[in-house]
Amino acid sequence: MGNLTNIDKQFVANTYNRFPIEISHGKGAAVYDTDGKRYIDMGTGIGVTAFGIADDAWKDAVIEQLSKVQHMSNLYYTEPCARLAKLLCEKTGMKKVFFSNSGAEANECAIKVARKYAAEKKGKDYYTIITLENSFHGRTLTTLAATGQEHYHELFCPLTPGFVHTPANDFEALKALALQNKTAAIMIECIQGEGGVIALDADFVKKTAAFAKENDIILIVDEVQTGNGRSGELYAYMNYGIEPDVVSTAKGLGGGLPIGAALLGEKTENVLGFGDHGSTFGGNPVSAAGAVSIIERIDEKLLSDVREKSGYIFRELGSAPGVESVSGMGLMIGIKTKKPAGDVVRACMENGVLCLTAKDKVRLLPSLNMPMEILKEAIAIIKNACKED
Repeated sequence: MGNLTNIDKQFVANTYNRFPIEISHGKGAAVYDTDGKRYIDMGTGIGVTAFGIADDAWKDAVIEQLSKVQHMSNLYYTEPCARLAKLLCEKTGMKKVFFSNSGAEANECAIKVARKYAAEKKGKDYYTIITLENSFHGRTLTTLAATGQEHYHELFCPLTPGFVHTPANDFEALKALALQNKTAAIMIECIQGEGGVIALDADFVKKTAAFAKENDIILIVDEVQTGNGRSGELYAYMNYGIEPDVVSTAKGLGGGLPIGAALLGEKTENVLGFGDHGSTFGGNPVSAAGAVSIIERIDEKLLSDVREKSGYIFRELGSAPGVESVSGMGLMIGIKTKKPAGDVVRACMENGVLCLTAKDKVRLLPSLNMPMEILKEAIAIIKNACKED
């Protein structure tokens, strides 16, 4: 470890328990440390670099925009922002988009939309938002309140009021909670990422969507990690055949630059008026240009490849020695191992593969376009790391 690590430890806030690797550069599915060691990146910056490191088309789009204008306030129109909004609406059937900088901000927007809608339609006391136990929606005080994991709350109370949590996949419990409260919205992740990479049951999701529609409750789907091709569809809710009122997304949308988006459906498209919400950097031309490059290339061929690679990983790891189970969907995969997940991640790292964890699982979020030969190389190393000594 070099001087970079020492500088970081001295001057950067101690919020990250970093691995002892100084990343220098990369290309595609590989990154290299300052000693020149190659690693296959199976984490993609926690699902961000959707097309890998220094992707040529993404890089060209970003550089081209940088040479034009890097930022303008939202008092003016810029082409990348408008193009990206049009693309997202055309590909999803949603009606309007609000751009921000992160997933937490996209979720904040979704919450504001739901509460304003309910206040105007039903009354100001209809503000309760139901989320699921084991969920994760962000690290602001409000999105922490939405997160259904108590250990994230402990040091930061009081949190924003008006959030209640119910067990995942228990529709009757959700229905009862919704009827007990003056409910503005139900907010779900179709795949609980930070909660252990667990896909929700299809029956539960469909019943929840139908109940929300029948009772004029806003249905928010958090696609921050699951979106932008990660699940094998453009957005994970598409695997369930439902139509949300608001979809929040970020991470893979920008391909490596910060951008978040709240997609508003027919019921919610006109909830926000002038001055109701805003963001200095939301829809930034450079971030939006990068995102246009990503969304334009997520087509059926790519999604089919994602599903094929997913099937390969599930088959290879599902019966591998030392593996108890494999969960998730698409290229968002959790591996429950007999050994502690941290030990498996460290063994993978030593042998040139970077993985993540989620709860007690090893988590894989490889780039959507990772070449099959590199994926096979990585899975072989992961399988070996999972074996019990």
